[in-house]
Amino acid sequence: MAYFTDDFNRFFKDLAKNNNKEWFDANRKRYELVVKRPFEAFVADAIKRIGKLDKSIVIEPKEAIFRINRDIRFSKDKTPYKLNTSAIISPEGRKDHTTPGIYFELGPENVRFFGGAYQPEKDQLERIRTTIIQDGKALRKVIEAKAFKTLFGEVKGDANKVLPPEFKAHFAKEPLIANKQFYVGKDMPAKLVSDPKLMDVLMDHYEAMRPFNAWLAGAMKG
Repeated sequence: MAYFTDDFNRFFKDLAKNNNKEWFDANRKRYELVVKRPFEAFVADAIKRIGKLDKSIVIEPKEAIFRINRDIRFSKDKTPYKLNTSAIISPEGRKDHTTPGIYFELGPENVRFFGGAYQPEKDQLERIRTTIIQDGKALRKVIEAKAFKTLFGEVKGDANKVLPPEFKAHFAKEPLIANKQFYVGKDMPAKLVSDPKLMDVLMDHYEAMRPFNAWLAGAMKG
């Protein structure tokens, strides 16, 4: 089942040339017809499928979907609208940027899937690092699984150049202990948006990242 027509990406290409409120208001019905409503349906079905695997997922689509409006308060780029649509499916949805889930973007540049912990808080990061010391083999087992390696390759994220003494001694054994972000991501061709297999591809990526997300969630709780 294809959730989106080719006009989904065409809308964003047109928006890129006319990124202003006047054009958007004049094309609002088109936006609702080819972008907003189909994306809400797609996210609703994704929540249902993921919820069958993770009982903590009980959110509504509106809790997962990010606004198309850009936050321009501190940006030099004052164009008001994003050129893609996005959502995050996790226990608290878009209100919580720390709990691991699956984040995805659909647009004319690419289709993107991300998982892991992009912005762990200071105490959560300390717990992750402590768990790496205590249970590093479990982390390695998760990130060296065939599906994980095939779809994501490796764990990404910025790393600290200087580590607290209690963690520094373990760097040689597990370099990931220096990370301050722990995430995975995959960029795919934009034509996937209108492919009937889009939902299946999303679920393949979710299932591949799920053990990694679970390890991180457990580590952050301590």
